[in-house]
Amino acid sequence: MSKKHPSGLPFLFLSEMWERFGYYLMIGIFTLYLKDVKEGFAMTEAEASDLYGTFIALVFLTPFLGGLIADRYWGYTKAIVIGGIMMGLGYCLMGIHDLTMLYIGMTLVIFGNGFFKPNISTLLGNIYSTDEYRHRKDEGYNIFYMGINIGAFICNFFGAALQIMLGWGWAFMAAGIGMFVGLAVFLSGRKHYKGFEEKKGVSKDDMPMSKIGAVVLLPVIVFGMIGWLIPDNIFGSDSTDAFILSCLPVLYFYGNLYFTAKKEEKGPIGAMLAIFAVVILFWAVFKQNGSALNTWADRYTDRSLNGTTAEVFGVLKQSKEITYAKDTVPCTMNISVCRRRMVK
Repeated sequence: MSKKHPSGLPFLFLSEMWERFGYYLMIGIFTLYLKDVKEGFAMTEAEASDLYGTFIALVFLTPFLGGLIADRYWGYTKAIVIGGIMMGLGYCLMGIHDLTMLYIGMTLVIFGNGFFKPNISTLLGNIYSTDEYRHRKDEGYNIFYMGINIGAFICNFFGAALQIMLGWGWAFMAAGIGMFVGLAVFLSGRKHYKGFEEKKGVSKDDMPMSKIGAVVLLPVIVFGMIGWLIPDNIFGSDSTDAFILSCLPVLYFYGNLYFTAKKEEKGPIGAMLAIFAVVILFWAVFKQNGSALNTWADRYTDRSLNGTTAEVFGVLKQSKEITYAKDTVPCTMNISVCRRRMVK
């Protein structure tokens, strides 16, 4: 990175690259691991996708809390370090073949992401807040985003090789190690963003945390619980019902914000809401990469290799030989009943 940018940029670039390495490695193998009959949890397609969707929804919710806590109480560095530790431990626990450990690991990743992700981006903006670098902030974020893409790209090769050679657990472990590497890089560069990492504190005009909880979070939780407890699912599953109903208070909040705004404020607020709508659609499609797109690739991609390509992929441990054999299922019932069930 040239001297045209703050000295802290390379450290934030590499920290985010390794964090995304771990995150997208985990996302790439998550549903495949859940559905694996022999080494995973033998979940159905619906069960795996449902759990994945719930996980992603919560990953997108927690940055609201993480950013708020860092702004007011912890400061950005403390939030980033705590979030990184939680995510690294969470990835490692997800690789332990136990359903309880899986859920504990997912919880750590959800909250860790909430502390890490929004605050490292905020810290990047802060180091560009001086007159010397302010005009290069957009360039800085473009460079930073390239780190995200690099981490998301290279993680696939490590995940595939480790799963083939050692199993799912080691692939998840690699995600955790990647997160800890990113955290080490971040800590090694602390002197370069000193003075930009402090918390903003709470001013007299800020809404109290108690009111934020009552006005924003409590209605979301209540509506989510109602959606979860509704008998006979409306939208296909308990978690989907909970998610959609929990969105209603959010929609009401923004609708009320627009319709009660002053005339001169409606234009900017309307533009913001339009951008929100487009961004929501984008991420709704993008996040199919760990479920629907993953399933499509698993089922419909011709992955047979031969010749030099097979040799190269074999050396790099990016492919493995699969032996197809007919399995027999013992049947102790009446033969006619067995046949009827096989037809079904």
